[in-house]
Formats: sequence, structure tokens, C-alpha cells
Amino acid sequence: MAVTHADLAPSRSSTELGSKAGTVLLIICILCGLFCFILCLIAEASRSMVTWNSTGEGKHPTKECIYSGSGKTPLLCAGSAFLGLAVVMVVEHTYMLVAVSKSTPPVLITWDPDSSSAKALTWQAGFFFISTWIFFAVGEILLLIGVSVESGHLKNWSTPRPSCLTIPQGLFSAAGVFGLATTFLATGLYLTALKAHRLCHEQETVRRQVLDISVLFASPPMSPRHRIITAVDTENPTARQNHSGQPPSQFSSVFTKHSIDQV
Repeated sequence: MAVTHADLAPSRSSTELGSKAGTVLLIICILCGLFCFILCLIAEASRSMVTWNSTGEGKHPTKECIYSGSGKTPLLCAGSAFLGLAVVMVVEHTYMLVAVSKSTPPVLITWDPDSSSAKALTWQAGFFFISTWIFFAVGEILLLIGVSVESGHLKNWSTPRPSCLTIPQGLFSAAGVFGLATTFLATGLYLTALKAHRLCHEQETVRRQVLDISVLFASPPMSPRHRIITAVDTENPTARQNHSGQPPSQFSSVFTKHSIDQV
């Protein structure tokens, strides 16, 4: 099998931004937010109503109220949504805090606050962070009000009373909208942190490349080493032979004979 670049790349840990665990956790948080929204709608549909009845005769009749139900269903739904939304916020923000603190390279060390992209991401992260906690606080307060009202007439709810506390229409629905918006804002905060982490990683890569190139050009060139060739005592020169392959004695005899003939 061929080895690809993805096989050689180091695998991301579960506590790193952009990992599979982070993506799964983000999807679970969004689904939990949708589930809390559905619970709030159920609580809104089943909230306790009040019926007023006039009792007594004469000029000063008295009025008494009777609840339409015990309020167990809206109480359970609102309480579950309250706890679920709180768990989602704690888990998601804890994961982001751990992921940012264990990121490589560290985001706070390699962050360049003077760049335009860094400033934009800073404002974006601040907006998502503040908006998330504001929406979360409002949603939790509304759910807490609903839980406290519905838990006040669990017993003897059908007994006539001179006064009855009721939840205004749309309170649980508004709490569900705020809770759902909280999960989406938290998702935006996670994506902003992921984008900032990738930007820091790119800046660190460029910084390392520039540093390597500057070190390469700043270092002086190395002078070549001179190689000294020394003769070895055991070496013997090789005798060259003439082109004709005849020994020198034959040349001298031929030259002498030619000189005598001329005389």
C-alpha cells in the first residue's frame, strides 16, 4: 500500500482543538440544546392554569382560585432543561479551556496582537463569550422562576385558595429560545477558538521558516579544506615502453650499421 501524507502526519490528541473528540462533543452539545428547547416547549404546553370562582353571597363575594393540575410535568421538564443546559455549558467551556491550554504551539505565547486578523478574532471571541453567558444566565433565571412556581402546588392543587401564583404565557418558550441560542453561541466561540489556533499555527510555521532562512544566510561560508598529497615510500614508477615494442639495444645496432654503409 502507498504511504500518503495523511499517514505520516501526527494524529491529534482528544484534548486538541479540531480533533474528532471535540467535534463529537460539539455535536452532542448542540443536540442537548435542542433537547432542552423541546423540554421547554413541553413545559409551556403543560403549565398550570388557574380558574377563579366566586363564593359567598351578598355584596362582598369572595373569589377563590383552583389550579388546573399539579404541575409535575412542567416541573420535571423545566428542571431537566435547567440541569441539561448547565451541564452543556460547563462541559463545553471546560473542554475549550483544556484544549487551549494544552495546544501546540501555545496560543497565548505565539499570539500576535498587532495583526488585523488577531484583532478581529479577539473581538469575535469576546462577543461570543459575553453573549453566551448572558443568554445562559437569562435562560437559567427564567427556568428557575418556572420551577419555583410549579413546585408550589404539588400537593392539594385542587383545593380552592384565595391566591394562586401562575407563570405568564411564553416564559418557558422564552427560556427554551435563550437556551438554544446559548448552545449556538457556544459553538461559535469554539469555532473562533479553533480558527485562532490555526492562525497561530500558521504564524509559528512562517516564523520558523524565516528563522531558518536567516540563520542560513547569516552564517559565513566555510572555506574548503586543502588536501595535501604525500608520496608513499613503497610507490615505484612504472617504466614506459616504446611504441614499437623493441628494446633500445636493437635501435643502437641498426643506427651503427647504417653509419658504416654511408662511409
